[in-house]
Amino acid sequence: MRKLLVGLALVMGFITTAHGAVEGDPAAGKEKAQVCAACHGQQGNSAAPTFPNIAGQQPAYAVKQITEIRDGVRPVPQMVGIVANLDEQDIADLAAFFANQDLNVGQADPELVDRGKSLYTSGDLAKGIPACMGCHMPTGVGVNSAKFPALSGQHPEYTVSTLQDYAKGERSNDPNAIMRSIASKMSDADMEAVASYVSGLH
Repeated sequence: MRKLLVGLALVMGFITTAHGAVEGDPAAGKEKAQVCAACHGQQGNSAAPTFPNIAGQQPAYAVKQITEIRDGVRPVPQMVGIVANLDEQDIADLAAFFANQDLNVGQADPELVDRGKSLYTSGDLAKGIPACMGCHMPTGVGVNSAKFPALSGQHPEYTVSTLQDYAKGERSNDPNAIMRSIASKMSDADMEAVASYVSGLH
């Protein structure tokens, strides 16, 4: 357990805490967000479980993801044409708008709650999996300064697919490969349990 905590502390120490000096304007972001509504909903609550909820998302994390999708660091073919011409101010405005929207929290599957909660709050020492809340906070709100995302209310299907992508190395924009390392140690059942748990976490 000590090794896991030390590793996590080192990872957090390497992460920069700012993404430039651009400050987002939620009002401007609302106008720019119209094109996002088809997949993510008007206020960032997606109707389709394959598209993430982005309402209430930490703005620094949203800025990182949009920027890296635009720049080809994170391949998301569905978004390439949408973000290609966004500048830093556009991205900051969008992130500020969605960060200020209310998230529709889901409900966890009662049959998966015990395992999901255990993984989220305590991890699994035998598998070398640290507690999710170490980075994402006890209520799943994430950490803006470290660009750790909010997980509360996220669609289970999206969370599972994201964990699978990390486990397979198909997504690789996580600092110091922290998520790739963790996800590769998780079984499908682990992923489903924790994804269900965070969908109802608030």
